[in-house]
Amino acid sequence: MATYNKRGYKPKTKKEKIDNEVEEIFDESESTTAEVFSTLDEGASKTEEWVSKNQNIIFAIVGVAALVALGYWAYNNFVMAPKADEAIVESKEADKYFDLAMNSTSTQEKDSLFMLSIEGVNGKYGYAKIAEEYAGTDAANIANYKAGMAYLNIGGDKYQKAIDYLSEYDGNGSVLASLAKAGIADALVQANQAEQAIPYYLEAAEIESNEFTSPKYLLKAAQAALQAGDNSTAVDALEKIESEFPESDEKTTAQVLLAQARASKN
Repeated sequence: MATYNKRGYKPKTKKEKIDNEVEEIFDESESTTAEVFSTLDEGASKTEEWVSKNQNIIFAIVGVAALVALGYWAYNNFVMAPKADEAIVESKEADKYFDLAMNSTSTQEKDSLFMLSIEGVNGKYGYAKIAEEYAGTDAANIANYKAGMAYLNIGGDKYQKAIDYLSEYDGNGSVLASLAKAGIADALVQANQAEQAIPYYLEAAEIESNEFTSPKYLLKAAQAALQAGDNSTAVDALEKIESEFPESDEKTTAQVLLAQARASKN
């Protein structure tokens, strides 16, 4: 490259002027680049210095993280996995009596079989003990659901127990989650707490929304709302049945109740 940028030198031609400007740009670029690398070197040195001073803390943090990960892995594989398998085996006897109760036509026998499934029989745990002893496993979670449903079916003074167990169940948005919410609502209605039952019915209708269970739970929500004197909520639920589930079995009843609810609302 030509060197025209000397003290006192003035470019004579247009080409010399352009070359001179280009050279000045390169000089400035080289200077800026040097400054950037200098800054980076300084930053790297400071980082190295900080790491050097705090390496014991860094190693301790890494070590703790590794121990936590290892502990989590060991807990899942050597504690929870065997516990989960044991819970499944333990649940078989309770499941047998629960199924017998569900298929029984005798109320007295049904209640007795449900209690056996909850309390245990033949040296095996019932759902209550499984939920307690194997907490954190899938079997314990299902035990909460089945114990709650068993108490709901028994009824009488067992509705609060049904609510307690069903509230512990985590259905994670499944069909059983919908049934559990509706079960809580049914227990609340039976315990003369219709107003508290409404949100559970509405939630049950939204979980896994479908043509069969959703209108059923919406109708129950409306009936509970009417019982509690909440005509506005009743109208909303009944209108939803009419607009979103026009082919459902609940539509006719919903239309009758809707007329009553609107009249009461006005």
